[in-house]
Amino acid sequence: MDNNLKWVNEQKILRTIESINKNNMNGYLVNTKEELIEKIKELVKENSTVSCGGSMSLFETGVIDHLRSGRYNFLDRYKEGLSKEDITKIFKESFFADAYFASSNAVTEDGKLYNVDGNGNRVAAMLFGPEKVIIVVGVNKIVSNIDEAIKRNKQISAPANAKRLDKITPCSKVGYCMNCKGNDRICREFTVIASQINKDRMHVIFMNENIGY
Repeated sequence: MDNNLKWVNEQKILRTIESINKNNMNGYLVNTKEELIEKIKELVKENSTVSCGGSMSLFETGVIDHLRSGRYNFLDRYKEGLSKEDITKIFKESFFADAYFASSNAVTEDGKLYNVDGNGNRVAAMLFGPEKVIIVVGVNKIVSNIDEAIKRNKQISAPANAKRLDKITPCSKVGYCMNCKGNDRICREFTVIASQINKDRMHVIFMNENIGY
């Protein structure tokens, strides 16, 4: 990335972190994947029980590999050979995790997290249950306001995820939301996290790179 553009993006991240902090959450800037893993080690104690929501960002940044390293008791929803019942059990056990990892579909510059789910397990755990929530976000997911967050999901996140999951939806064919009603629709639960009661619960780690959908 061009250094000047990187600087512009960094200023955007810093503004957003300031807003995140004002909303009783914790924001951080890391510049490399190595710094990201070190920050996670700082936030989550060894031998903690951890889980995660569906996220390409966690795969791209090496977080999933880190969770599988043996440092933690990882409730691994991606483990081979799991039945539908096994996965549902992991979703429910995740509410009791010491730390829950996810990304966000969008983060506004005034410090709000916007997310859309199909099953609802990810947004549910983000809202309540796990002692800590660790959100890993690329600079590409920062938007000016909730209207832009909704637009981003319809034009980028939803069609990309529908394509990744082989869903039979209009957006997986044309590349943008058509407000479908079919059984394969993945946009079913819409949430905005504007603040937290417990300052120590939610931690949003920003990378000055384009990661995830």
